[in-house]
Amino acid sequence: MGTMKDFSYDADKLIAKDFLSNFADVNGEAKYMSILQEVANHKMRAVQIELEDLVNYKDMDEEFLKRVTENTRRYIGIFADAIDDLMPEPTEAFPDDDHDILMTQRNEEGMVNMDSSDPLQKMPPEIKRFYEVYIKASSKERPFTIREVKASYIGQLVRISGIVTRCSDVKPLMKVAVYTCEECGFEIYQEVTARVFMPLLECPSKRCGINKSLGNLILQLRASKFLKFQEAKIQELAEHVPKGHIPRTMTIHLRGELTRKVAPGDVVELSGIFLPIPYTGFRAMRAGLVADTYLEAMSVSHFKKKYEDYEFRVDEEEQIARLAEDGDIYNKLARSLAPEIFGHEDVKKALLLLLVGAPHRKLKDGMKIRGDLHICLMGDPGVAKSQLLKHIINVAPRGVYTTGKGSSGVGLTAAVQRDPVTNEMVLEGGALVLADMGICAIDEFDKMDESDRTAIHEVMEQQTVSIAKAGITTSLNARTAVLAAANPAWGRYDLRRSPAENINLPPALLSRFDLLWLILDRADMDSDLEMARHVLYVHQNKESPALGFTPLEPSILRAYISAARKLSPSVPKELEEYIASAYSGIRQEEAKSNTPHSYTTVRTLLSILRISAALARLRFSETVVQSDVDEALRLMQMSKFSLYSDDRQKAGLDAISDIYSILRDEAGRTSRMDVSYADALNWISRKGYSEAQLKECLEEYAALNVWQIHPNTFDIRFIDA
Repeated sequence: MGTMKDFSYDADKLIAKDFLSNFADVNGEAKYMSILQEVANHKMRAVQIELEDLVNYKDMDEEFLKRVTENTRRYIGIFADAIDDLMPEPTEAFPDDDHDILMTQRNEEGMVNMDSSDPLQKMPPEIKRFYEVYIKASSKERPFTIREVKASYIGQLVRISGIVTRCSDVKPLMKVAVYTCEECGFEIYQEVTARVFMPLLECPSKRCGINKSLGNLILQLRASKFLKFQEAKIQELAEHVPKGHIPRTMTIHLRGELTRKVAPGDVVELSGIFLPIPYTGFRAMRAGLVADTYLEAMSVSHFKKKYEDYEFRVDEEEQIARLAEDGDIYNKLARSLAPEIFGHEDVKKALLLLLVGAPHRKLKDGMKIRGDLHICLMGDPGVAKSQLLKHIINVAPRGVYTTGKGSSGVGLTAAVQRDPVTNEMVLEGGALVLADMGICAIDEFDKMDESDRTAIHEVMEQQTVSIAKAGITTSLNARTAVLAAANPAWGRYDLRRSPAENINLPPALLSRFDLLWLILDRADMDSDLEMARHVLYVHQNKESPALGFTPLEPSILRAYISAARKLSPSVPKELEEYIASAYSGIRQEEAKSNTPHSYTTVRTLLSILRISAALARLRFSETVVQSDVDEALRLMQMSKFSLYSDDRQKAGLDAISDIYSILRDEAGRTSRMDVSYADALNWISRKGYSEAQLKECLEEYAALNVWQIHPNTFDIRFIDA
């Protein structure tokens, strides 16, 4: 102790007062005094003192700073005392609550019958406070992992990161117990510092002592002071666990205003005081001399904000406004998803729409129509399905990744377990419940047991999980977008068999997916060469080749998507007929073919509406336009594109004559003689042909005098013989 300058807590209190009253923020305003004014007006309940401010304060001595970080619990008390002295008068009127009325009464009575010598009758400052003090660690250094917090950090302020695995309910925790004596009528205060306390039984006041009447004390719950208290468990993140180890957990105590900030499944960064706590009661007999440790939280911040809670920074807002004006934003955003994966442009577009989603519709009678898109990627091995899934989970603010074999039915929905603390039966949410309002990615979907896969049916359409187990009957929300990846029935897609045999999932499940994406791995000289070059480039440089623009960061993507999700576009009257005829056209086509590729139901119609609404959201538009519907139909056709090209080869039509027959049929169906170039391009791109092939077809048939082509606009007029 001799090396350190002698210090007294009173001197430190003066330093604290000086800091609170004089610290100025960037704009030169007294930051903490304005916070205290808010507290005095009952607008805020928490005073957060940031360590960075202490560091930046001009006349701060290093020793004081060191003492604050190494003895934080004590210094919170010192700062609280300093705040008590500095608390300004309220500038706005506010309604008196019970607490204020009790306080006024006590202050008046205190003057009359106060034994100044009696310590238990002094009103503890704690009971007068209607605010809490938190000291927030600086966010400059890297947060510790749970493994790095060792015994040397006890009593100090530490910052850790992890994932919340479970939360208790919020319960009241006694801070100051107040008794009244039946004999002398005095109020006796007892501060509670530990988790347990021994209630006073006899009145300690002087009057009772002199009269030798052992006054009976009654605990006054109304007058005592309670705090909100919540316990949470936090677990190490997977990337911080050393090889071959199991993730560690730590108990977190959240008090006051910090309660209800975290939910299971959130990745958070906490700063708090690392403290020991001896086992009490029954557990102490088993534990012997061993104590437990916990972290008393001082601040909580989330790594990924929910879309609704997302606060935009100024530069982000400008960036989003610039992006929204960009005409090609849809392609750019799609190509920014997993840029290191080659090709799959349409799959990425579909995944982008999955992130954006469509608005939920709620009807007057309480019926809900879901807005989340579900996508199933079915493909040969080695087409980067799992990589896409992992990337989407990284971008989404709330995402859970599971695999088919590794998860049972209860692991996906909810399990009933005994709570280790209270010994009651409690529900533990599974993967689908944890991913509520987010994305649940299920890999190896085809390898799941049939009984476990049925658990997903209800989630995908009703978006709830209903449970009747162990005397608990309830239904939990699971408003989740399901993204599944599966291999075809025989590991690879077998072209000799029908699509239904290959896909090998029950129709009830297939109809619930908005898009079932078939990705076949075909041998094709040009694309294989390109692909190999791409992979080699990524290997050498550890980044994707230039896309012609800089891909957007996941954080910007999240910001853009959260801005887009605020809109709820509607379908205008004039598009109703167009969508209806497109849907009936798909149904007709399916009825004609011998081996239907997909299973079209009314859900398909809803899928078209959802995809169109998601596209409108991306454009920041309140109404769906025809181009959105066309793109939705194109995505639906493209998802089976790798199969169509096959049928055509079997049918023996070459591309040019097939394009001609498509245009002829469409013109005949609408009995028009003039076809605009845009319409023609729309029709053939749905069938998977390119613009170059269309131009070739137009020239060839114009030479045969079947139609005339407008020289500038390329519009077509049939010459009907």
